Amino acid sequence: MHDHPLDLHDLRADCTRCFGLCCVALPFSASADFPVDKEAGKPCSHLRTDSRCGIHTELRQRGFTGCTVYDCFGAGQRVSQTTFGGEDWRTGTREQARRMFDVFPVVRQLHELLWYLTEALTLPAARPVHADLRRLLGETERLARQTPEELGELDVAAHRQKVNVLLLRTSELVRAGTRGRKKDRRGADLMGARLKGADLKGANLRGAYLIAADLTGADLRGADLIGADLRDADLTDADLTGAFFLTQPQLNSARGSASTRLPGTVTRPEHWTA
Repeated sequence: MHDHPLDLHDLRADCTRCFGLCCVALPFSASADFPVDKEAGKPCSHLRTDSRCGIHTELRQRGFTGCTVYDCFGAGQRVSQTTFGGEDWRTGTREQARRMFDVFPVVRQLHELLWYLTEALTLPAARPVHADLRRLLGETERLARQTPEELGELDVAAHRQKVNVLLLRTSELVRAGTRGRKKDRRGADLMGARLKGADLKGANLRGAYLIAADLTGADLRGADLIGADLRDADLTDADLTGAFFLTQPQLNSARGSASTRLPGTVTRPEHWTA
């Protein structure tokens, strides 16, 4: 990781430098996203000894959709190579492996915050709060560099709340530049909503439940999508140009097409239709 300014590329998962932490540390339950149950701290049966997935190219076909959606924002390689100095959980003590698994989700949360703060600093309309954003970015980065013991005692929720106050202000500044009346659907229950062709320019969709919503052809330019649940939402032909605080995991959980217009911070999921 670099000091300021960070690059969003630094906050993307690099599985070649990680010891398969998400495949071991995290639990999952048999559901639409996973075909079986797995306990936290227990390696997935498909994790190979080289820390790679044995069914990576067949995950969706085999029922492991949740794996294709998940992203650690680069926390895996930091915990593996920096926090624990490149020592594999397989070769250390059982206690060290447990600490590594405990620390991983903490650093993942910090890296997600680093993603939002870094993106906020690229938004010209947020210039009035850029100094505060840089300060919190530095503080968050320092927290992510702490020892395993310090990370284990960190109150991530309190730090997230502090960051969220500034991200809210950022959102207000950015969306103010969108002409016309802007919808405030923060935290709204829009599951399965028929929003085909909807005008959602500059909308506040923070934390909105858009599960299986029909957003085909919707105008989402300049919308705040932080925390919006887009699982199985249909973004075919939708315009998300300039939408902000949209993460790759959110996009991976949705459906879309080659004609869906996306902001430059994310990439088109491979499973989307041509």
